[in-house]
Amino acid sequence: MPDPALLDRLRRAVDAGFDAEVAFLGDIVRFPSLRGQEAPLQDWIARWMAGRGYQVDRFTLADVPMASHPKAAPMVDVDPAGSVQVVGTRRARNAGGRSLILQGHIDVVPEGPAEMWTHPPYAAVVRDGWLYGRGAHDMKAGVAAMIFAMEALKAAGLAPAGDVHVQTVTEEESTGNGALATLLRGYRADAALIPEPTGGTITRAHTGTLWFRLRVRGVPVHVMMAEAGTNAILSAMHLIQALQAHTVELNRAAEGDRWYGEVKSPIKFNPGIIRGGDWASSTPAWCEVDCRIGLLPTMEVAEVMAGVERCIEAARAGDNFLANNPPEVTWHGFQADGYVLEPGSEAERVLGAAHEQVFGAPMEERRSTAVNDTRYYGRYFATPALCYGPRGEGAHAFDERTNLEALRQTTLSIAAFIADWCGVEEVSAA
Repeated sequence: MPDPALLDRLRRAVDAGFDAEVAFLGDIVRFPSLRGQEAPLQDWIARWMAGRGYQVDRFTLADVPMASHPKAAPMVDVDPAGSVQVVGTRRARNAGGRSLILQGHIDVVPEGPAEMWTHPPYAAVVRDGWLYGRGAHDMKAGVAAMIFAMEALKAAGLAPAGDVHVQTVTEEESTGNGALATLLRGYRADAALIPEPTGGTITRAHTGTLWFRLRVRGVPVHVMMAEAGTNAILSAMHLIQALQAHTVELNRAAEGDRWYGEVKSPIKFNPGIIRGGDWASSTPAWCEVDCRIGLLPTMEVAEVMAGVERCIEAARAGDNFLANNPPEVTWHGFQADGYVLEPGSEAERVLGAAHEQVFGAPMEERRSTAVNDTRYYGRYFATPALCYGPRGEGAHAFDERTNLEALRQTTLSIAAFIADWCGVEEVSAA
């Protein structure tokens, strides 16, 4: 635990740099870093890091042996060569301190109709202590917190006594391949911290996620003789209803789970995108629905996939057209396991002590029903993986926003964690 004098030193540095941190956050929110469009922001961050003395590694998903890893997820309609990852490294002057990965994703989900936002989604408007914008909450505020925690150490005349890799990645919202790419690139550390917007809690467990696409094809006719043709949209709706019932059964079984038994309906199913038909007066000959379903950390991805396929196969019998014309199921995007951060790690203890010093209360835990990147470090690469970050509202929603005072406090908490975990050396303040 940092001593009170060190914490006060870090607090002064965080406060002195906070206007710059908010400006940085506004700058990165103004980049519409949607899937496949992240490179301009990543190039900006790479230049920013290089200008502050980091050793910068800029590479793409095509530059690592992604296909060789069993947990790489399939990517559809996105060029891996255009998906840029950035790692900025600060090496310790002397070996001896513990190393650390600080990692955050800069990809954001689509903003939807801009007219449904109070403020333009990429304007980074600051009002009444909040900064608004797509990605401000999920998770560019966390990216700002981890980067300016490092800046606070530097401004305080301190340097981590262990190597620190500051990483900004893509694909967190769709596959997780960005995080995996940094590991396949060779980056390792004694612990990893991912400052997702947890509201100052530690994520004890997260569920996994699967993406799949239902395709239904049929025979179009004029609507005046609809009974002679097929309606692919209605057939797809029949499958969706069957999957909803399937999810109810999965959640009933989850009531006995060690980590999620007390969480109401932890397995979420969502038909998220629908496309179909060609004309309002023609029965639709085709329909595609992109879906998402969750799974518990104790479930195997292959078993859940097989369960979805069995559900769809059984539902065919209840639809006159589908009984003789099987729908197609394509698995794309997330094939992500869940993950549990087992209690008792030294990294969690150090983070909890830093949090309590800053916030004056113990760090609470949460169980998430969405996925995050900690699974790669903790489940596949035996690295303690902490998911802990600032507070905001509206992830994936309209009027997404992050609370600036919580951002300030979280930046200090992360700076104190870095100082205690890695140790610090005195250097001249920048």
